[in-house]
Amino acid sequence: MIPLRRYWDLLSTYLAVHRLKMVVVAALIFVGIGLQLAQPLVIRHFVDSAVEGAPVRVLTVTALLYIAVALTYQVSSVAQTYFAEDVGWSTTNALRADLALHCLRLDMPFHLKHTPGQLIERIDGDVAALSSFFSRLALNFLSSALLLIGSLAVIATIDPRIALVFAIFAAVGVLILRAMRGVGVPFNTLDRDTAMHLFGFIQERLAGTEDIRARGAAPYVLRGLWSVMRDRMHARVRAGTVSMVQWGVMIMLFAAGTALTFALGGALFQAGRITIGTVLLLISYTSLVTRPMSQLSQQLDELQRATASITRVQELLDQSTALSSAASGTLPGGALGISFEGVTFSYPRTSSRQSEAKGPTTPVPPLEPAHLALDGVSFTLQPGRVLGLLGRTGSGKTTLTRLLLRLYDPMAGGIRLGGVDLRDVSPHDVRERVGMVTQEVQLFAGTVRDNLTFFNRDLSDARVRDALEALELDGWLRGLPQGLDSPLASGGAGLSAGEAQLLAFARVFLRNPGLVILDEASSRLDPATERRLERAVNVLLERRTGIVVAHRLATVQRADEIVILESGQIAEHGSRAALAADPESRFAALLRTGLEVAFA
Repeated sequence: MIPLRRYWDLLSTYLAVHRLKMVVVAALIFVGIGLQLAQPLVIRHFVDSAVEGAPVRVLTVTALLYIAVALTYQVSSVAQTYFAEDVGWSTTNALRADLALHCLRLDMPFHLKHTPGQLIERIDGDVAALSSFFSRLALNFLSSALLLIGSLAVIATIDPRIALVFAIFAAVGVLILRAMRGVGVPFNTLDRDTAMHLFGFIQERLAGTEDIRARGAAPYVLRGLWSVMRDRMHARVRAGTVSMVQWGVMIMLFAAGTALTFALGGALFQAGRITIGTVLLLISYTSLVTRPMSQLSQQLDELQRATASITRVQELLDQSTALSSAASGTLPGGALGISFEGVTFSYPRTSSRQSEAKGPTTPVPPLEPAHLALDGVSFTLQPGRVLGLLGRTGSGKTTLTRLLLRLYDPMAGGIRLGGVDLRDVSPHDVRERVGMVTQEVQLFAGTVRDNLTFFNRDLSDARVRDALEALELDGWLRGLPQGLDSPLASGGAGLSAGEAQLLAFARVFLRNPGLVILDEASSRLDPATERRLERAVNVLLERRTGIVVAHRLATVQRADEIVILESGQIAEHGSRAALAADPESRFAALLRTGLEVAFA
């Protein structure tokens, strides 16, 4: 069971900026309590006055008073709902943003363990279950308790013995509620877990729709979907059953309270102790006594769902990156020199994604070290020089570039940029000074400006236009109907491959990095578009250090030095001109054979 302090910590963190709205919600709740207690009193006065033959004027005023109280209560309820929903959405959106940012800051091993669909369910689904918790759950608990106390206090003015009986009845109900507090938490937690796995399964399979259909694997996917949905259904049924049992207990208490009221009220009326109006008053207050208990039952169910979500949210927030975020080092300005010093690295062999298709209850195999992606790699590259990085698929080229971006840290050895150990520089600062363009360009649904600046409002339009002009995209920009405000579709629909690559170059150009990594950024383009991109690459690499991951001769011609990787080790390193002139070098053999053929 979650300690109460964890609830308080979460509430105080996200409700602090909404103090005024919460005060308004609390005030409206207390007004509503007073109005609910007043309505039965008005009804009693009306009935007793009618029985005693009061003038029509008195009855009319009493009826109008009741209507005014009822209308005021409805208005206060609507206002309370409005402000509570506003607080609920504001706080949960803030929590969603924090969770999304936290996930983005986590290292790659975490993202290898969780599919995007799973993270979407954790960030949105779990947080959505906390909306009522943030907006008014605590206040509803308090208001239900106050309504119960107020009802008992009014009954005590009629007959203390009746109030005592109802107090005992309410105490039994509260004890039952307390006993049921944690019963549904594990069932709701499993419900949220199965929802996460279902979303993860669907997202991952939809992303691979083309391959699945091409290989006739749709029946296999549907069998897997059936298995995941079966787990989801069973978990949902269990959670719903527990909730309905708890609700049924409260309905039985409500029925018992109503029967008790009729028995006591009828006996006292027959004895001449109370009027018929007071009998109606007692019946009304029976509802006010049992209604808070019914509300507490609903709030208990909400609390159990919130508890399950809080547990999972906290688990996500407790995830930490293996990358040190120490900021004791600062990368210098200008072109950055590179130094690899005996760097060794391997990826984990297994991940918990494998367990997704098997179901949420399947144990996840432990992470095991795989073969070394890089094994004792050492080389230096002076500032402003361009390195051509060659090697077959799986030789370690991509791993080397990922280490330079500090997506991972080496297992052994060290990497220096500008003479500073990367482990002494925060990942954010590293990525501000290292730019990368890959074959796959990710464009988002948004304006041209937002896709270039990543929503950074500090970058002026003039600077964005200068970057596009430098990369020969100014003509393309002038052809857009709304200029920088022109919308782009998700995935870059409507753009040619060359335009998408040039936009990726412009992103990097705007950041003015000291190191630019080009991972075969022009490998899938026609010759005319490639020549245009070659000119853009020249602009991008001017006065910057560059690493060009290459498979083709044209791509490597601009390199000052060549590194050939083989099975995670450097097979050859030297000046491009010197290696090309040496007939015994591997590079010269590749030139004779043709890089495209050698690395096919």
